[in-house]
Amino acid sequence: MRFTLRQLQVFVTVAQQQSVSRAAELLALSQSAASTSITELERQSSCQLFDRAGKRLSLNALGKQLLPQAVAFLDQAKEIEDLLNGKTGFGSLAVGATLTIGNYLATLLIGSFMQRHPECQVKLQVQNTAHVVAQVAHYEIDLGLIEGDCNHADIEVQPWVEDELVVFCAPSHPLALRGQATLAELTREAWILREQGSGTRLTFDQAMRHHRNKLNVRLELEHTEAIKRAVESGLGIGCISRLALRDAFRRGNLVPVETPELDLARQFFFIWHKQKYQTAAMREFLDLCRALTAGVSRSDQIVLPNIA
Repeated sequence: MRFTLRQLQVFVTVAQQQSVSRAAELLALSQSAASTSITELERQSSCQLFDRAGKRLSLNALGKQLLPQAVAFLDQAKEIEDLLNGKTGFGSLAVGATLTIGNYLATLLIGSFMQRHPECQVKLQVQNTAHVVAQVAHYEIDLGLIEGDCNHADIEVQPWVEDELVVFCAPSHPLALRGQATLAELTREAWILREQGSGTRLTFDQAMRHHRNKLNVRLELEHTEAIKRAVESGLGIGCISRLALRDAFRRGNLVPVETPELDLARQFFFIWHKQKYQTAAMREFLDLCRALTAGVSRSDQIVLPNIA
């Protein structure tokens, strides 16, 4: 072969960062060494992989074809290296999770996985759905666990477990006594909601799409715990996953408000790039996720594992 694994590694990092200087910093190389590596790769193959506009690099058509194959090749090379070094092949795992899944499921799943494979280097990033989808599309993470829709042409989407949003309020709120509200009543309330781009907000907006009047959205917050605190303080009512609220409902800090006119059901999904090589770590982690939800019809019925 005319190319080296190091050249492919530099190519992939530059493609992901769209910057030689940022790629060099991540790979602990000088900028000139990273630039030379790309130049040599292109010279040896007699083809150009990047379009250059000043200092900014962007993949051309050939570079876009090469990227997924290079990522898969490096993943397989890492597994070979681990096996030759006497390891199990569980070298690393990078997972992206949306906030509900990340805060209430993924951290415990990662903990269980690390107990089984302490030698594996695991990274978990918790972001909203749009951000996780973008990370998977650009090969920045191995797989994503999301609670919103994903229609990206390059991404494989597989259903995991059903989830449901629920409207809720403080125990002192007038709706708490009835435990139920009509759509007309809901439209008169002040709302504390997740931000645009989150799967939770998308499901809520779809459920309310037939409502003609504009809702009074008092606050938009990026974290479910902040929404719970704001609602508990009497600033308004909210709508997030039952999974995130089951302990608060059990304690009585917050009260569910049933909404027969709204369809607040949704699905949790696994996503990964269609051309991404599935490492042993990815396969094992997916199996662990599926085992956690086996026989469960909805996310708030999941029995969470105890992590020592």
